[in-house]
Amino acid sequence: MRLLTRNGSGKISLKEFSHNKIPPYAILSHTWGDEEVIFKDISDGGVENKLGYGKIRFCGEQAARDGWQYFWVDTCCIDKSSSAELGESINSMFLWYQNAAVCYVYLADVSSTTGDPSSWETAFRNSKWFTRGWTLQELVAPESVEFFSREGVHLGSKKSLERCISEITGIPIEALQASQDLSEFSVAERMAWMQGRETTREEDMAYSLLGIFNVHMPLIYSEGRDNALMRLEEQIKKSKQVYHHPRAE
Repeated sequence: MRLLTRNGSGKISLKEFSHNKIPPYAILSHTWGDEEVIFKDISDGGVENKLGYGKIRFCGEQAARDGWQYFWVDTCCIDKSSSAELGESINSMFLWYQNAAVCYVYLADVSSTTGDPSSWETAFRNSKWFTRGWTLQELVAPESVEFFSREGVHLGSKKSLERCISEITGIPIEALQASQDLSEFSVAERMAWMQGRETTREEDMAYSLLGIFNVHMPLIYSEGRDNALMRLEEQIKKSKQVYHHPRAE
């Protein structure tokens, strides 16, 4: 696993760790935009001039304020030019978010300079972040999730905003709190959490659910959405997860 770190002058670099020697780290959740900083950019340098660098700088500075030396950002910590690495990373993604000390959610379309809830709540409820497939696991997996506006203003946590988040997403508060293992929610119920979400690549509608169902499978980015979902369903059935919620309605 590669992690980012900042030196005394604020320069960001990557460091690789073996799976049994990963230090505590913060992790970023965001929506992709223009001029994202990718893996190659970190080694080539000059990343400060790219639009996507702002949220990486935010993540590093916030991590430092919170006492974390290392942080992880999907745009540049994964070498997506390697299909093998991309496949391994996607199958590990849920665990990486789950093991993070804290997840910072950077909401590029939510502005707040005062911290007054009335000035950002509508934008928060309508944020694109809640419509993306990958952010489902990024919301559910980490125990600690903190939300920030595009100015870096802290808006609240998954805990303090849990009722609002549950209303927006349809995810039960028990699942947000991790007071129940996800396996206690039926397959159909967890599938419903993806309703209204979308992904740039159609196959990711299935791949972004791997961690939600605790299954693994190889990625085939030419197979199409339906085939990817069919393979996902096969893996879920092999894991013997139930399709009907065991709790009384």
